[in-house]
Amino acid sequence: MATGVILRRVGASAIFIAAATTAFTVNSTISSNETVQGGSLQARIADTNAVVPPRRAHLSALIGASADDPLDILVIGGGATGCGVALDAATRGLRVGLVEREDFSSGTSSRSTKLIHGGRHEQSEYLKQTTQASFYFSQRARLFYSKLKLVFHALKERKQVIDNAPHLCHSLPCMTPCFDWYEAVYYWAGLKLYDLVAGPRLLHLSRYYSAQESIELFPTLRRVGNGKSLKGTVVYYDGQMNDSRLNVGLACTAALAGASVLNHAEVVSLLNHEVDGRIIGARVCDNLSGEEFATYAKVVVNAAGPFCDSIRKLARADAPLMICPSSGVHIVLPDYYSPEGMGLIVPKTKDGRVVFMLPWLGRTVAGTTDSNTEITLLPEPHEGEIQFILEAISDYLNVKVRREDVLSAWSGIRPLAMDPRAKTTEGISRDHVVCEDFPGLVTITGGKWTTYRSMAEDAVDAAIKSAKLSPANECMTNNLILIGGYSWDPASFTTIAQQYIRMKRTYGGKVVPAPMDTAVAKHLSHAYGTLAERVASIAQKYDPKFRPSSVAFDEDARDAIWATFAPPSASVVEANVDDNDNRAIEPGTYVTIHSVPKHEGLGKRLAHGYPFLEAEVAYCARYEYCESATDFIARRCRLAFLDTDAASRALPRVIEIMAGEHNWSRLRKNEELKQAKEFLETFKSSKNAQFHDGKH
Repeated sequence: MATGVILRRVGASAIFIAAATTAFTVNSTISSNETVQGGSLQARIADTNAVVPPRRAHLSALIGASADDPLDILVIGGGATGCGVALDAATRGLRVGLVEREDFSSGTSSRSTKLIHGGRHEQSEYLKQTTQASFYFSQRARLFYSKLKLVFHALKERKQVIDNAPHLCHSLPCMTPCFDWYEAVYYWAGLKLYDLVAGPRLLHLSRYYSAQESIELFPTLRRVGNGKSLKGTVVYYDGQMNDSRLNVGLACTAALAGASVLNHAEVVSLLNHEVDGRIIGARVCDNLSGEEFATYAKVVVNAAGPFCDSIRKLARADAPLMICPSSGVHIVLPDYYSPEGMGLIVPKTKDGRVVFMLPWLGRTVAGTTDSNTEITLLPEPHEGEIQFILEAISDYLNVKVRREDVLSAWSGIRPLAMDPRAKTTEGISRDHVVCEDFPGLVTITGGKWTTYRSMAEDAVDAAIKSAKLSPANECMTNNLILIGGYSWDPASFTTIAQQYIRMKRTYGGKVVPAPMDTAVAKHLSHAYGTLAERVASIAQKYDPKFRPSSVAFDEDARDAIWATFAPPSASVVEANVDDNDNRAIEPGTYVTIHSVPKHEGLGKRLAHGYPFLEAEVAYCARYEYCESATDFIARRCRLAFLDTDAASRALPRVIEIMAGEHNWSRLRKNEELKQAKEFLETFKSSKNAQFHDGKH
């Protein structure tokens, strides 16, 4: 206990000095002139009555971008970076389009560790270097400085991501167990250095806990490991997020800011200027209708993640490779593996890697691996990688770690920037690369979720330079709060719990009221932020005359009502409209809609033990560009990632509701079920694992 007290007091003194010496460096990145424009834009995004333009409006805008009237920027890729680029460019006053082959966040951006981390990997690396005598040689010093810069940058961006989407992000304490006293001092010193570097961007102070305190905080932590008793733990704080919902939030925010964002739209070829060969757009296939069209732009930004090289090869077939794909596998375990508010870091695996075990959405996520892989649309985890994670965490837990406890397992492909001298992916830089090796095609790749915003800023800067664009504003995303986040209060779930009920259908078809219980209310508040009451109101509605077929929207009527979002100078009208209202709306008018209630009886949970409601399916289909059953179970709610068996059982009801929203035929419904089942088969849970299949 005496050691712990000493460590805590020294640490507190260090942080006091750090805060005093770094506080003066903080300043706003938005000028006084931009504040007015930024405030107007923020008000638009924060309006809880505003709705995003429908998908058809975005499609029309992209088709309308001709050679004579091109977009300023066309973005290829709807992951975190691509949507970040679209938002950044739109807020600068540029005319922007974005196309994504699958769904927003369908690739790497939905398959992360769910951490918004402040460069702890780089911090640990340079901490090791400072303990070596060779550090004092110039080469080692330069390496130290480069790692330190990455940490500074990641810490800054981590704070911005959390502040810009407070409903989807939060701080999470992470515990590192120490079975030797020298480990406790070593890790404690490293984390105090981390605190000092963070300065005003620090989430919370790191600290040391005794063995007894550690067990109280993390009851499943092993007291004895490899014949040594637990000496204590050190705890630091990182950020955690709901990655795909954050990505969808970026897409919807970009749409409200004026960008035309289109998912399920694939680039089939690039367009070149007939004289100088400069890339001036792309030919795109709308995968929902099969329609092909050309869309023109002054510059194209390639943000296709692991598929960046595929786009570059459309520019030139023999384009050299930039991407070195790395597979990161994660597994999901029951909640009893970890306490609700504490993560665990396994600092020493058999091959020297770090493994995390984190509470996430009521379950436990463990990962990750780092190995070479091939680039595929639906990567699958290797059984050996799953076993590696299970073995790594079993050394630190007093829980019997079992393969049959794996509720879901998935693989994500990290698009690491290639270093030709590196023999393994561990030696490749995690920093991002922006280049224009083909005129008119700016490629952004590498990096990580934490730094998506600054990556997007760099890409837009490069695009502006390439096309000699004249933006109305400088970058404004540093302090721009995303849709659902403005004025969000962590206690807002109480309003939902107190003021709403759920009207749910029983198996016999009868509709009965049910309370909006705390778990559901908290889920809605965190998933949708200030827009949660929209979902709650759908769950509460019911009319005995309601028929499922009446849910389908008249697309032409909806397009007239949900007009394309206008520039800031557009007029604003308010209307009470029914879903079938066919009143004409003047082009360029921003419509704030107060819908006449349509009573639907969608208050039932989609899966036992999970807080996801049927009402969310309808909401996401209407307001979040959810176009398929897989879009919903994987990226709008996270059921596929949390429990593949539960997601499979929920599919028929999800498809039934979406069929009503999108007017699907029976053939389309059958195809949706087939595709969603195939998607879930790639998640190697204990229910659908193909043991020793050798596939990625």
